[in-house]
Amino acid sequence: QVQLVESGGGLVQAGGSLRLSCAASGNIFSINSMGWYRQAPGKQRELVAQITNRGSTNYADSVKGRFTISRDNAKSTVYLQMNSLKPEDTAVYYCNGRIRTTSFIENSYWGQGTQVTVSS
Repeated sequence: QVQLVESGGGLVQAGGSLRLSCAASGNIFSINSMGWYRQAPGKQRELVAQITNRGSTNYADSVKGRFTISRDNAKSTVYLQMNSLKPEDTAVYYCNGRIRTTSFIENSYWGQGTQVTVSS
């Protein structure tokens, strides 16, 4: 079993910063990729950023230049540094991981989500 635990969400003013963390634990053999998604009220869930096992990254156009995804392999943790936050960044942010367990089964796992609210 694998669990993803998120932290770091909260309320900030426009122009401020937050750092989200997502720690994976359980029967992990390897992590192929991890990423962050978000869903605002009335909108579909969208990819924000992802990072592969080789360290390559991908960002949504709306966050390029403002958000940075990174990882700590020793801690099986992925981070999302969010700078210059805008009210339109307000959403529930979900951590996702494509993880191979010690039984060599690869699955996609989701965190419970953390609320990010940016006030104008």
